[in-house]
Amino acid sequence: MEYGQPQWTDKKVSRIVQGTIMLHENHIEQDFELLDAVWAAGISTFDTAALYGNGTCERVLGRWMEERGVRDEAFVLGKSCHHNGDRRRVTPYDIAADLADSHARQRAPYHDLHCLHRDDETVPVGPIVEALNEHLDAGRIRAFGGSNWSTARIAEANDYAASKGLQGFVASSPNFSLADEKEVPWEGCLSVSGPSKAIDREWYTAQRMPLFTWSSLARGFFSGQLTRANAELVRKSMDGSSVTSYWHEDNWNRLDRVHELAAEKGVAVPLVALAWVLQNPGLDVYALVGARTPDEVKANAEVFDLKLSPEEFDWLDLRRDDR
Repeated sequence: MEYGQPQWTDKKVSRIVQGTIMLHENHIEQDFELLDAVWAAGISTFDTAALYGNGTCERVLGRWMEERGVRDEAFVLGKSCHHNGDRRRVTPYDIAADLADSHARQRAPYHDLHCLHRDDETVPVGPIVEALNEHLDAGRIRAFGGSNWSTARIAEANDYAASKGLQGFVASSPNFSLADEKEVPWEGCLSVSGPSKAIDREWYTAQRMPLFTWSSLARGFFSGQLTRANAELVRKSMDGSSVTSYWHEDNWNRLDRVHELAAEKGVAVPLVALAWVLQNPGLDVYALVGARTPDEVKANAEVFDLKLSPEEFDWLDLRRDDR
């Protein structure tokens, strides 16, 4: 396993981040086996949110961390302020409410990194930054950032923080994968994938801001189960938003190349796509994956044995015709 060391934490942060959305109290023994395998593989970073499973995901993670005695070593990225069907929930009140509930479910009084799950650009950044700093000072969070926040809004928030002598956003959690996301899978999502988002990636590089990237395998597009040839056969088993987001000709060309390179190197298809995300020059990436079995965990951890050449890197992303 490889680790990063953002300057705002004293913990080692594994470059692979284990998602928790698959956890549920109805199969807790199975989930504990999964989390044990994650920990054994050296993956110490976990992504969770108040929204996931109406809280059950956080309860399972919290109970596992408590019973295994690993909370002080684990790095937990928690999230608040996801919108619901009634209103857009980016307010100081919702930050506090979601944090209180999350801490109770996780059986721990803090998040190592707390991200706002959504943004609402009609809300001024000032009260949000001030509220986050209050939670930071109280020890309820140890750092904060935005998930699906634009670079412009993060910059605005950080300018406000600097003008008031406050802490600003130190991390971001957007979508990022080898596939170019053509449509957002859910309202309010933001991606930094594809040629059109190069300027955002340049901004993150200049800011040296860590990225905790979700859907690093493009929601199953690079799972290894999908090919151009079998697409219609497996369409019904794929999430509908995955089809609308990724099933486009340039992405099929990327997938063809991933399969080709994986076969040549004798590695699994997901490893090639995951290596591409992790080896992006200039970006400090921590890639979120949703391993559901111990075997998938073990396979994901092998990604650091795979090194892409600069020519292979550009070829996979259709920037050149040969390698």
